[in-house]
Amino acid sequence: FIKLFEHWYNNKLQKAEPIENLIEVFNTSGNTTIDAANNCEIIFTANEWKLKNENEKQKILLCYRLAYLAKTMVNWCPALGTVLANDEVKEGLSVRGGHPVEQRKMMQWCLRITAYAERLLAGLNIVDWTDSLKEMQRNWIGKSVGAEIKFQVPSSKFQATKSEVVVFTTRPDTIFGCTFMVLAPEHELVTNITTPEQKSAIEEYITKTKKRTERERITEVNKVSGCFTGAYAIHPFTNLPIPIWLSDYVLAGYGTGAIMAVPAHDSRDFAFARYFNLPIIQVIKKNNEEPTETSTWTESFDAKEGTCINSDFINGLQVVEAINKMISKIEEMGIGKRMINYRLRDAIFSRQRYWGEPFPIYYKDELPYPLPENELPLELPEIDSFLPTSDGQPPLCRAANWKTKDGYPLEYSTMPGFAGSSGYYFRYMDPTNNNEFVSKDAVNYWKDVDLYIGGTEHATGHLIYSRFWCKFLHDIEIVPVEEPFKKLINQGMIQGRSNFIYRIGTTNVFASLNIAQKYSHTLLKNNEDTFGDEILDELIKKYGIKNIVDEKLDSKLMRVVYPTKITPTYVDVNIVINDVLDIEAFKKWSPDNASAEFILEDGKYVCGYAIEKMSKSKYNVVNPDTIVEKYGA
Repeated sequence: FIKLFEHWYNNKLQKAEPIENLIEVFNTSGNTTIDAANNCEIIFTANEWKLKNENEKQKILLCYRLAYLAKTMVNWCPALGTVLANDEVKEGLSVRGGHPVEQRKMMQWCLRITAYAERLLAGLNIVDWTDSLKEMQRNWIGKSVGAEIKFQVPSSKFQATKSEVVVFTTRPDTIFGCTFMVLAPEHELVTNITTPEQKSAIEEYITKTKKRTERERITEVNKVSGCFTGAYAIHPFTNLPIPIWLSDYVLAGYGTGAIMAVPAHDSRDFAFARYFNLPIIQVIKKNNEEPTETSTWTESFDAKEGTCINSDFINGLQVVEAINKMISKIEEMGIGKRMINYRLRDAIFSRQRYWGEPFPIYYKDELPYPLPENELPLELPEIDSFLPTSDGQPPLCRAANWKTKDGYPLEYSTMPGFAGSSGYYFRYMDPTNNNEFVSKDAVNYWKDVDLYIGGTEHATGHLIYSRFWCKFLHDIEIVPVEEPFKKLINQGMIQGRSNFIYRIGTTNVFASLNIAQKYSHTLLKNNEDTFGDEILDELIKKYGIKNIVDEKLDSKLMRVVYPTKITPTYVDVNIVINDVLDIEAFKKWSPDNASAEFILEDGKYVCGYAIEKMSKSKYNVVNPDTIVEKYGA
């Protein structure tokens, strides 16, 4: 980690270099000519750099380091007091404990894996891996060639100064079909441009979005939602006003967090335009076919080839030619530039929990500095509890004297699991060496892993982090290879029978399978009737979770029971017999739910089930020893 902290990435040489080299460049020419992977937002000359104090210089260097601190959007669970990975969240609740999870910007350690995006793509051409796994990684890295374009938002009686919305698009040729813009709810401009009339609606929409993970927002393509900011941008070619909306299908972390919406030629933009009755203009037609009236369309025409129409100076051009001509025009007008973008994000490397490697980092004037290497290893301290503090600080805040010998506070977060799993294969080459990670003799003999047998589920996690780790270790001359695993075979998946229990809303109450299914449906009854389902009546009365209101539906006064959110949660199959849960065993297995209530059917708690891959995360792994012990072999 210290090595990552003390290096930056030279884009020109496509290699990590010591931070001292970068400081030399700053001393001679500032950052005006440097081509580096960074998130620095200021330009400075050599003289300006020399005039800066120590703190100012360290803040700038932090924007170039391969391990850096930044505010980033995370899945934050207040009840658990930690950041959760996407696969630890389901339907806005933590898989462990069923606690609400929200999207929140927090200061986190990150690894600048995006600097290695091009090398990660190129490396796939030299390894003997399955084509499907390589394709998964290519899609995850997601290289896109296109343009960055600026749309001006003029000043108004609500906004004293003008703003600009910057978008990245792979299809600048469709700009004449842009009829509205969409910002991610987390976009930094939202507060500035929202009109007073729309403020409360926008705030309500942002609050709802915080409860959904990025994965849910990406995959749930059939859910259309949005809110108008009240502001308009100016189309750079037509000078017409374009309404600016918010929607959760746009993500703050991808591209610029804003899009120019071209509903005629993008399926999600099309669904959004239809839902909110926004204009749709066709700007690409199939070759040798006439354009049709967009009001009759049932889906967008997502064309990667065709002829430009309704597009002024690029009319009649084919898509590829039009893209190049439009980018040249955008650059000529000074409103944008040609750009390569990647879907890959920098890896969040902080976890607010006790277990995990502690960061060898201390803070001076609230800025991070590495511990001297001769003071390592930094070991986890004794603490009185592994829980977060009452104000949500990580467990290490509980440690007495968690400071350096000079009294500087140490980092309170710990590293995630992939800190160790990204480089263990090199340690296997020299496991008893107490002086270095791996000796030159050992690593030059073994070099890399000849054959790796593993599952495709690691394609966008361990396998990509390991490749990044290996390339960095190669850059700093610790290992002789750029790729860690020469040949990779995906073994077949063993299927298992998973079991589920069903949490009612956000309570600590679990309903048996058939009751949960009844409970999750909307019921309509004539107002004169009583509810015939006694169990349902009892649940409503006891837990007060349902809303019962009178509404006029089909000219009749009806009683409406709105559905409560039922959250299925994995439970260990080893404490379930013939789909019946052993409740006492469950409470021991999950201490968080020791006080849970269970609504039974015929005196039993019946679990749901699914046939899917056997996995620790699904608690459906059956140990052969258990079967042999029970039934014999």
